[in-house]
Amino acid sequence: MPAIVKTEDLTYLYNPGMPDETVALDHVSFEIEQGAFVGVIGATGCGKSTLIAHFNGINRPSSGKVYIDGEDLWADPAKIRQFRFKVGLVFQYPEYQLFEETVYKDIAFGPGNMGLSKPEIEARVRRAAAFCGIEEAWLQRSPFELSGGQKRRVAIAGVLAMEPKVIVLDEPAAGLDPEGRDTILGQIHRYHKETGTTVVLVSHSMEDVARYASRVLVLNAGKIAMYDETAKVFARAPELLKLGLSVPEVTKVFLRLREMGLDIDADVYTVPYAVKTILAARAAKGGA
Repeated sequence: MPAIVKTEDLTYLYNPGMPDETVALDHVSFEIEQGAFVGVIGATGCGKSTLIAHFNGINRPSSGKVYIDGEDLWADPAKIRQFRFKVGLVFQYPEYQLFEETVYKDIAFGPGNMGLSKPEIEARVRRAAAFCGIEEAWLQRSPFELSGGQKRRVAIAGVLAMEPKVIVLDEPAAGLDPEGRDTILGQIHRYHKETGTTVVLVSHSMEDVARYASRVLVLNAGKIAMYDETAKVFARAPELLKLGLSVPEVTKVFLRLREMGLDIDADVYTVPYAVKTILAARAAKGGA
């Protein structure tokens, strides 16, 4: 599959030329294939949010390149707006994205800026609202009357309504209870499966990344520490722990089993995978 997002030696400096100049991203190069679901993880301050803000031009590289759908994002700064319709970014705090009088107007804002007809805008608002579990009664309410989880759904719906090729989500489930988190991430996963849209998920939850991502990018101090299939990344659990990251609880269990002398794979990162691994190990020993 061709790369929908590509970076070449992407470097970003905060306060360049000042005494407190900080290298936030240091020659970062990688590709995301069209249709992938990529998890981005790393310790606080490693550059995750700085990185994803480059994908739709919020941040401009200090040096290096960012390509979206094969085009250099900054080749012509006057065209940067068109890339923001291709890459939709959902911020960690929905309040940053909600500003209209009603939920309907907030969801319709992006499609309206695309110059679409009123019937098409209406259709997109309805589709996005349905995908995000937004009830009809919410559409004429102020978004600021909603709960935190409901605001999160509206912010995501506003991005989905633009039907971008890439959806980037910065901690979309932060602060939600387990049920709310599962609902939000389940809706994103379903949208990804049904539309083939590329998804980039930044999360501190290793369980969420393990459950949904097909590939994982690990950042450490502004550099790529790992970038591979999810199973291969979590198979390097000891290295992740040394980087100050957690790993899924089920992975910790299998690491402990290996330490106890059990001959069993430790690249286990989800409960269903754990069940298969245990059954395979039993079968290999004649069911014992």
